[in-house]
Amino acid sequence: MIPSLVVRSGRSAWKGPFFVQFPNLREAKINNIPIKTQARACTILPDFVGLRFMVHNGKDYVPVIVTQDMVGHKLGEFAHTRKKFSYKFSRNK
Repeated sequence: MIPSLVVRSGRSAWKGPFFVQFPNLREAKINNIPIKTQARACTILPDFVGLRFMVHNGKDYVPVIVTQDMVGHKLGEFAHTRKKFSYKFSRNK
């Protein structure tokens, strides 16, 4: 068993991981072009290592470069949907 492959309890083992067929996967590997996708629930497979994805976060596409540590996780985990909140100080008294 590959130690970096994380088995998640969200899906039955007999079903296997959920992933989407990307028609331009071969072109993306050869030409190093990003794959634009809205499939946030797609599981990252070992074949995706080194690829660039543009994952939709609800408003725009966020660039994600897949590394070995990401295998077994979902694409949506790396494209955050909410901004960091910060207070803006005003000069009103």
